[in-house]
Amino acid sequence: MLAINESIKRPLDLPKLEEQIAELADGSKLKLEIVGHVEVRFENRSTTCRAMVLSGDTEVLLGAIPVEDMDVLIDPRQQRLIVNPASPYLAKKSLK
Repeated sequence: MLAINESIKRPLDLPKLEEQIAELADGSKLKLEIVGHVEVRFENRSTTCRAMVLSGDTEVLLGAIPVEDMDVLIDPRQQRLIVNPASPYLAKKSLK
């Protein structure tokens, strides 16, 4: 799931859909607001998803669902997001 911060949510005036409990990497749990719907665009790809709202100016996390839906990859060497070279023109979906 996409995770945005309050500084992004405010100017977009995203409506609160619900609240959920999120478990952080250190094992702690937070009740977070879920907002939506957010359109995420990257190069020739886009997706629409809900987002968790983190406090203040916390770093934005793209999350596995939008990454998979847009059919993009993370290039670990250059630490950047890239369009899947196996499907450069259209996002590919697996229905298996």
